[in-house]
Amino acid sequence: MAKKASKKTAKKAAKKTAKKAPKKAAKKSAKKAAKKSARKPNAAFMAPLQPSPALSEVIGSKPLPRTEIIKKIWDYIKKNGLQDKKNRRMINGDAKLKTVFGGKSQVSMFELAKVVSKHVK
Repeated sequence: MAKKASKKTAKKAAKKTAKKAPKKAAKKSAKKAAKKSARKPNAAFMAPLQPSPALSEVIGSKPLPRTEIIKKIWDYIKKNGLQDKKNRRMINGDAKLKTVFGGKSQVSMFELAKVVSKHVK
């Protein structure tokens, strides 16, 4: 009887340790992956760019990184309520933004980066 009881407890103990081992290994590998994939900003996005005269009416004349330019344009759009009410992906241009948009009255939010690239140096 003692042998049967010890075999059962040994099997239970083996199952418990087998279940815990993969979880610990998974946690360690997740931590390592997080350390490796710690993203650093791309230097090209952080380089200050000089806006054109048309764009400087909207965001100001100081050189800014591309990310800040897009952010300021979105601030201007939200402040003036220029996002289309029905199709939120579209941006309606006012007098200042129409010059930036190349004469278009409406531009998709996905075209915004393309439009900005034409107005920075």
